[in-house]
Amino acid sequence: MPAISMEAATACVRRSGNGFPSFLPKEVEKIKDPHVRDLALKIQRIPVKFSFSESAIMSSCVKPIEQNKTEPLVLLHSFDSSCLEWRYTYPLLEDAGFDTWAVDILGWGFSNLKTLPSCGVAAKREHLYQLWRSYIKRPMILVGPSLGAAVAIDFTVNHPEAVTRLILIDASVHTKGTGNLRKLPRALAYAGVSLLKSTPLRFYATKLAFKKLTFRQLSDWTNASRLHCLMPWWEDATVDFMLSGGYDVRHQIKQVKQKTLIIWGEEDRLIDNGLALKLHGELRNSELQKIADCGHFPHVERPEIVAESILNFVRHTALRKPQAPSVPCVLNRRYS
Repeated sequence: MPAISMEAATACVRRSGNGFPSFLPKEVEKIKDPHVRDLALKIQRIPVKFSFSESAIMSSCVKPIEQNKTEPLVLLHSFDSSCLEWRYTYPLLEDAGFDTWAVDILGWGFSNLKTLPSCGVAAKREHLYQLWRSYIKRPMILVGPSLGAAVAIDFTVNHPEAVTRLILIDASVHTKGTGNLRKLPRALAYAGVSLLKSTPLRFYATKLAFKKLTFRQLSDWTNASRLHCLMPWWEDATVDFMLSGGYDVRHQIKQVKQKTLIIWGEEDRLIDNGLALKLHGELRNSELQKIADCGHFPHVERPEIVAESILNFVRHTALRKPQAPSVPCVLNRRYS
């Protein structure tokens, strides 16, 4: 464990007047969704030392209260998002007995990036590896939704010893990184990134991402989706990622050897459904499950189905069957 100051060591436990971690933007208190609020209360920071930073990065995540003997289940998130994406599915997996982690990818989420290390692909990969090596310590089942699927594939190909199985959700893995955006002058990049966090754009993106939401849900989920954008380092980190070229894992897909579950919302308006079949064909050791009446984020829109799919996949492909969690009655719980 790297040496850290007393201030850093206590940063993960200080709370605001409403009980939220003090490092979260104060706007978290305006979010009404109880599941967002519940998961936000569990976010903490842990020190992660890696070569792209001279000092340990206080890295945000939701981690199990007590690690057990099951294979760790590590949940990534989508592009420019945070672990709050797992607000509905995380408690189901936790209640099922999984050793469940929801990890903020370097450059997004709620880590302390005051010193702002590089936030390109290599830095994101090493940061996740060092977090795994320091805290998780056992081969894991890695879950990646949307661009998080590209993060998961890149990590798995580079560190196959750390991953037993993959679960990819509406995977954004066939794009050529950030494309022409990497050629933007830095001033224009900052202008674009500033637009990216605007409430109208986030509202529109949320509306596109889900099959059907009430106006109240749209408003509240928009606030949840842009909460991490209010971190003081967010614009710098996002510009750094954009100009770095981003993820292009098209040539890595066929290198994945691990058994993989592909989950896809049939009503995804952001990524063509045909790419689900393409990915299934490229990953020879994979199975594909489509979810009807569901948009781009099944783990938010259909948490019960996603949780049960993960449980069944793990149970049927368990490397150590006695340790595989069983499907509990908690999956009958309804989330609205």
